[in-house]
Amino acid sequence: MRLIRLLKNDLAKEVSEWEKNNIISQSQAIQICEKYGVDYHQISSRSFGYNVLIALGYLFIGLAVITLLGANWDDIPRSLRMSGLIALTLATHALAIKKYLVNRSTLLFLLANLFYGASIILIAQIYHLGEHMPDGVFWWALGCLPIALIVRDPWVMLQSLALALIWFFLQVNLGFYPSLFPVFIVSGLYVLYYGKQSITLFLIVVASIGFWFEYLLASWWSDNWYFDFLVEHAAVSVPLFILAYAVSTYLSQHSSVKAKDYGVLLSVWSLRFGLVIMFIMSFYDPWRELMQEPWSRLSSMYTIVAILSIAALIIAWLGKRLIPVAAMLVLFFVSLFVVIYVGNNDAAKILQVLYNLVLVGTGIGLIVQGIRHAVTHYFFLGVVTILLVALLRYFDLIGDYIGGAILFAVFAAILLGAAKFWKINYKKSMHHAQ
Repeated sequence: MRLIRLLKNDLAKEVSEWEKNNIISQSQAIQICEKYGVDYHQISSRSFGYNVLIALGYLFIGLAVITLLGANWDDIPRSLRMSGLIALTLATHALAIKKYLVNRSTLLFLLANLFYGASIILIAQIYHLGEHMPDGVFWWALGCLPIALIVRDPWVMLQSLALALIWFFLQVNLGFYPSLFPVFIVSGLYVLYYGKQSITLFLIVVASIGFWFEYLLASWWSDNWYFDFLVEHAAVSVPLFILAYAVSTYLSQHSSVKAKDYGVLLSVWSLRFGLVIMFIMSFYDPWRELMQEPWSRLSSMYTIVAILSIAALIIAWLGKRLIPVAAMLVLFFVSLFVVIYVGNNDAAKILQVLYNLVLVGTGIGLIVQGIRHAVTHYFFLGVVTILLVALLRYFDLIGDYIGGAILFAVFAAILLGAAKFWKINYKKSMHHAQ
């Protein structure tokens, strides 16, 4: 199973047990761990849970100090406030640097950055600075960034990127475009490439790219000072996620184990997003609403969609998954053409039926792939997809006993056929094993 690569610590511990029981030698254990990008000796290092507890402990220490200062803020002389905040921030950073040089521990930087942010806020309060409130969050995030880039630690980068996201949404909520946000995205990609593997950081970086791209379009398409989200955003989002799936296939073909892990992760989430969208579009009303929209930015929308689609096809070709990506794009362009240029009730019903059939076909394909490649996630996702389609269509389309019975019989045949395929495939695998 490919997703086992995400459980690196467990793999290292299991291999260590094999080595202790003389099942394999230490050199073999090291080779097995290296195959999956695991440091065999990391089993003696601190666990993820330990790091989480330490990080939360530092967080509450920072909150306790900030709360104590806030409660007695007015009673402290101004000069003492300033010198105390600066001294606390510098001392904590110095201690964090010393700890990093001794044992490469970076968690104390989280506390140091917390004190740095508190200093920005409290000093701004002393001198009545910062009429534009998001500026304080921006300088906080930017101040954390150099440390994250130097130590290349996902935890510190997560702190900086989380603050950058807060600044991002504060800015757009006030109608200002956060033009420097790509700096944090690029920095996150840098840490992902050169630092330790981090699933959380990877997902947040991907989400940040999506937010930045959509708000960039909203700013470009806006006719006033605020951001306008038009129906064209929906059309652009689909090839954007198809591109993400194409990138996942390319990463999965990479020689780096870290890249393969990120590729699997991106593929899983792209697949989930696609299924959610198809379930939404398996109803009649969303199609009618799309057909009734004005579609006022067609020329620029077509340009962006074309660029994203061409990029997806090229990357899918490099990732050796051109046919699935091309099929997705064909379905998307057919649907887009019908919505914009046909746009009647019959067309909406046809698209509804088409997407129900695509969902059923996708469910069958996931079941087959799950059995053939022993990927349980695909298998159960395919089963859940078919069962949900059956349930939703019974209430939405059928509604009578005879039609419901026929529908359930069809899906029963599909599931029983999948079970038969599983049995045959299992016998073949056992025969080859003998």
